[in-house]
Amino acid sequence: MSFLKSLFGLGGSKEQSSGPAAAAKEAEHKGFIIRATPYKDGGQYQTAGTIAKEIDGQMKEYKFVRADRFSTLEEAADLSLSKGRQIIDEQGERMFK
Repeated sequence: MSFLKSLFGLGGSKEQSSGPAAAAKEAEHKGFIIRATPYKDGGQYQTAGTIAKEIDGQMKEYKFVRADRFSTLEEAADLSLSKGRQIIDEQGERMFK
């Protein structure tokens, strides 16, 4: 059965798609915390991250994934932080509504 799963992509391996990991990098921007969480998919790192801010005593979080892919974790993390800053500049706290 495991052969069929791998043949049809049902089993998946951790090397191909390990899912979001712990933050590769973290930065503060205008009172928000951006965590770069790129993940490996198909041999490349997918740009992804979270934006968090405490509002009215409650921690709010916004997750994002972008189509950009890179061969290194460092490049993907850098772009994830850049995309996070862009989202904050464009939307601010509205992203949580």
